[in-house]
Amino acid sequence: MRTRIFAVFALLCVPLAVAQAQDAYKLGPDSMEQPGVPKGEVTHFEWKSEIFPKTIRDVWLYVPAQYNAKEPACVMVFQDGASYKNPKGDFRVTTVLDNLIHKKELPVIIAIFIDPGSTDLKGGKNGTPDRSNRSFEYDTLSDQYTRFLEKEILPEVGKKYNLRTDAKSRAIGGISSGGICAFTVAWERPDLFSKVLSHVGSFTNIRGGDRYPGIIRAAKNKDIRVFLQDGSADLDNKAGNWPLANQQMAAALKFKKYDYRFEYGDGGHNGKHGGAILPDSLRWLWRDTK
Repeated sequence: MRTRIFAVFALLCVPLAVAQAQDAYKLGPDSMEQPGVPKGEVTHFEWKSEIFPKTIRDVWLYVPAQYNAKEPACVMVFQDGASYKNPKGDFRVTTVLDNLIHKKELPVIIAIFIDPGSTDLKGGKNGTPDRSNRSFEYDTLSDQYTRFLEKEILPEVGKKYNLRTDAKSRAIGGISSGGICAFTVAWERPDLFSKVLSHVGSFTNIRGGDRYPGIIRAAKNKDIRVFLQDGSADLDNKAGNWPLANQQMAAALKFKKYDYRFEYGDGGHNGKHGGAILPDSLRWLWRDTK
């Protein structure tokens, strides 16, 4: 009887243990504001796209205090920009950049935070973006989002700031569908972006993203560096199994001898794990860029 009671108790405890594991990731000092560290400037603009017709989106720019117009700066783009720039969110990218650039552990990087396009130019309910174009923009396996960056966003930012144009000085990152979008951009144009950061990336059959492991294995290697993060409690639904999909991506990258890193934890479909390791992720991605 004792054995049976213990077994039932153990089963009941499994969901709680998983939940605790998912919440166990904590932000470190590099993700916190530090005394004496100069803060970069964050500005905002709205962008009406021609490459994604009839859409409008919010864009934020982070320019570090160390930026000098005489010296071209590196660039990093983040999809779902509002979440990544949120100073109280899981990632707190601007604070991390402040700290790591100040310590000279990263080069001078201008970060571009881009929200998905809204197809309702008046905004969604209660004034929030409708985000209805997000899956089309992020999950589609094409060069359209890459062209959007190359032809619209980068030139617009370049009107005001001096940006480096070599692929080694450009990175792109995102979470979930934004993660597969980041990979697609670099895969389509490794001459434009060479560094990829994917948090709980949706390499599943939302719009055919589950084909990527096979595509990677069959294609000639491209000059890109890839950081993947996922957790064993990530999504499992009709589009696929996110943990398995990310493991398949990592296996394909390993098979082809790419410069990649895969951090696999026990978290769910959120930014807790990715945010906790963001400083190390960025150090790894930018480790040889001056």
